[in-house]
Amino acid sequence: MTHNTIQNKIKTSSVTIIISLSLVLFLLALVGWVFINARLIINHVKENVGFQVYLKEDAAEVEIDKLKKVLDIAPYIKNTSYKSKEEALEEYKKITHDDLSLLGGINPLPATITANIKAEYANPDSLTWIEKEISAEKTVREVVYQKVLVENIHKNTRKISAIILFFSSLLIIIAVALINNTIRLSIYSKRFLLKTMYLVGATQGFIRKPFIVAGIINGVIAGIIADMLVVLFVIASNKFIPELLVVQNPNYLLVLFLLTILLGVLISGLSAALSVRRYLRLKADDLYF
Repeated sequence: MTHNTIQNKIKTSSVTIIISLSLVLFLLALVGWVFINARLIINHVKENVGFQVYLKEDAAEVEIDKLKKVLDIAPYIKNTSYKSKEEALEEYKKITHDDLSLLGGINPLPATITANIKAEYANPDSLTWIEKEISAEKTVREVVYQKVLVENIHKNTRKISAIILFFSSLLIIIAVALINNTIRLSIYSKRFLLKTMYLVGATQGFIRKPFIVAGIINGVIAGIIADMLVVLFVIASNKFIPELLVVQNPNYLLVLFLLTILLGVLISGLSAALSVRRYLRLKADDLYF
């Protein structure tokens, strides 16, 4: 009995395995895509929650410029923007249609530096010490940020991450079980062939090799099909929800596609190897059950 004989028999069940594996990998990749986008959206929201740094009335332009440069190079700052007293007044007029005429031409609005925080620092503990550090600058009058909003974002982030992680883990367990059962059933129909080859002197490695190779090939094909389905889903999602384009990162999608193929190869190849090993270890009488 040659490898060609085994391979011909393996091919007859490959289509079913590839279809089943593709659908399972598609669901796993979809969960991965949801998780990635959820994290990106959360980070995007966090980085738009920043500090309003109100400057002292007597702060000189040189001092303000120096403070802005200090903030720009701080490890926790993503970006900063400066608004002078005059610009703040013009913006106030546009919003309220009030020219502050009752104040006799005095502009009470302070110059402001808006500092957006990097996502990894946008949590209550980090923001507390960052606020103290910025407030210690001599040109700063007051530092304001939305504490309640930050706390809510932090709490919801942990909840969302926990829920997605739970369902991802559950789906992976179910996926592995389904794929393993499909492959085992496929190999089950060839159990007498496997045992016959083993009894006439073929080594376990010789017998397992074509099944493992077929499993790897099936995993690659199924992974590619799953990735194509994800691409179609992403295109459709972006069409109906254009806002997703703001946070999406092609590099993350590429990593997700590669991981999907790798996962397909690992599950398919390992399941095939374990299934063949199991049937080779069975006694001849047990093959009928």
